[in-house]
Order: sequence, then C-alpha cells, then structure tokens
Amino acid sequence: MAELSIQESLYPGLTCFGCGHANPDGFHLRSYRSDGVTVATFTPRPEHDNGFGFLNGGIISTALDCHTAAVVMWEADRNGWEADEGAPVPFITAGFDVRFLRPTPLGPPLSLRAEPVEVSESAIVVRAELSYEDKVRATMVANWLRFHPR
Repeated sequence: MAELSIQESLYPGLTCFGCGHANPDGFHLRSYRSDGVTVATFTPRPEHDNGFGFLNGGIISTALDCHTAAVVMWEADRNGWEADEGAPVPFITAGFDVRFLRPTPLGPPLSLRAEPVEVSESAIVVRAELSYEDKVRATMVANWLRFHPR
C-alpha cells in the first residue's frame, strides 16, 4: 500500500520493537483500516524460529500486541484522546490473553486482523488474530489502559 500506515502516520518516531518505525531492528508493522477492522501483514524472519521450524510464541504475542496497538492508536486519535503530559502515548498494554490454536509456519507472510471490543477514554479492549492460509493460528484479547505518568 502506498498510503502511510497507522503507525507511520500517528507515531513515526516510536521505537517500539514491534510497531516502531524508528527502531532499525524491529518488525516495522504497518497496520491499515479496512472495512471497519485493522489489518496488517507480518513476515517472520529466520531468527523468529521456535527451534522446531515454526514461529516462536513470543514473536506471535509481540506481533499481535503491537497490531492491537494500532487499533488503540486509531481509536485514541479518532476520539481526540491525547497523551498526558510526560506520557509518550495515551494508552499502554495492561495485559493480554493469547491462545495458540495451531503451529504457525516460519517464513511466509501472515495476516493480522484486529478490532475493538470495548472503547472508553480509560480503557480499550481489542480482539486480534493471526492467520495463514485462511486458518487462524493464534488469537489475542488485549487490555489497554489510559497511561497517567506519576
């Protein structure tokens, strides 16, 4: 896609490993809005191997967490919820539940899909999935809370 991703347009200087485009060693996820959901493609690298020729579960969790971040960034921007003074972003991950449904191949492009389940100024819940060949390989429900630095 020629257009800027959510990450590139809203947080171009972010150094997060998964979604930060300012991190030279990161995933550089590019998430886009499409028909009311947020979609992305993630291509695993050889170093993401779990030791058995499949994608490592921690890498899956990171990709899903950072893809749900795109939904949160989009919702916060759409609703005008700016980061508090001293906070780099308006929301941070408070926790997530990942379910690994079947092995995920290492190497081919994978599809990420996410959508908000609950949205408020204090918390956002996002459901996401990682798929390959139209089969869901892993799911995540991520809980994001408003970040108030102390």
